[in-house]
Amino acid sequence: MVYHTHHDQPYWFESAYYELDADDVERLEEGTAELHEMCLKAVDRVISTKDFERFKIPEKAWYSVAKSWTDHDPHLYGRFDLAYDGTNPPKMLEYNADTPTALLEAAVIQWQWSQAVYPGSDQFNSIWEHLVERWRLLRESGALPETIYFAHEEALEDLMTVSLMRDSALEAGLDTWGIHMQEIRWNATDRRFVDADEYPIDAFFKLYPWEWLISDEFGNHALLTMDAHQWIEPCWKMVLSNKAILTVLWEMFPNNPNLLPAYSNSSRGMANYVRKPLLSREGANILIVEGAETIEETSGQYGEEGFIYQQLAPLPEFDGFRPVIGSWVVGDEPCGIGIRESRGLITTDLAQFVPHVITSE
Repeated sequence: MVYHTHHDQPYWFESAYYELDADDVERLEEGTAELHEMCLKAVDRVISTKDFERFKIPEKAWYSVAKSWTDHDPHLYGRFDLAYDGTNPPKMLEYNADTPTALLEAAVIQWQWSQAVYPGSDQFNSIWEHLVERWRLLRESGALPETIYFAHEEALEDLMTVSLMRDSALEAGLDTWGIHMQEIRWNATDRRFVDADEYPIDAFFKLYPWEWLISDEFGNHALLTMDAHQWIEPCWKMVLSNKAILTVLWEMFPNNPNLLPAYSNSSRGMANYVRKPLLSREGANILIVEGAETIEETSGQYGEEGFIYQQLAPLPEFDGFRPVIGSWVVGDEPCGIGIRESRGLITTDLAQFVPHVITSE
């Protein structure tokens, strides 16, 4: 884990750990399963009603997003961020459904920690096993070709995440190739993507957001050749990874115990709320209001695309740290959690990852 320290501060933090009991695991697992099911229903509604403007998805992508959904292009994984106090139902803060990170530390590193420090202990964590089985299922069903290209950028965390995904695909029996995003080429004659040696690429795994991908000529080619290439995650994840999905969920399932009220463009009179850009990442450009006062705010490059307003869900506090539960879904099944904590109310890229165990009592 080559990114264990950020800005001279520990990111992997094992001077503390969290204990969960069986009731905690049941609440998190059942809540995550219900949230995922509701999210898929919300995607279906958005696409069937062509409600793309709310998500600020460019019109050039509408057809491809809808086709990807109606063609049942397969999905692999995602991570819910949840507020959970150990007593009440977990509350959905957002769904990282396109390019979720914190995977290596959740799936592998914290498991190795638990077996080294507390041999034989249990953990809410079968993420690796589910990834391998999901790849195997997609391969054996014919939903994916036998060879997948795993595209990466320069960032160490992204590279390690892509490497983990490639390892899990290899264990499932797929052939894999690693490729830098800049090495992907467009063959204008054959109208398809190829690698640096002009070998055709049939399927990509990418850790590169769809909204970035479609912002240039590369993305235009991708949108126009959906039938020639398989993308993981699929194009319909542009809906699910956008925070406007929170407002659709609240419209469809008001007062669900796992949801928070959320609205587009206005706080609708909420006294305590969080304003989030539709496409913000790593806690950038978040504003928290309590009463009439702004109590916390972060900077960044997002916001021009618009905002949603979500009711504030106070996070529990332990020794000055506030944890957010990252609850993983592989395929359609909840399969484990990772916990990140920060001293502020906003979980940013400076938050630290803390392992957990399940108590036997």
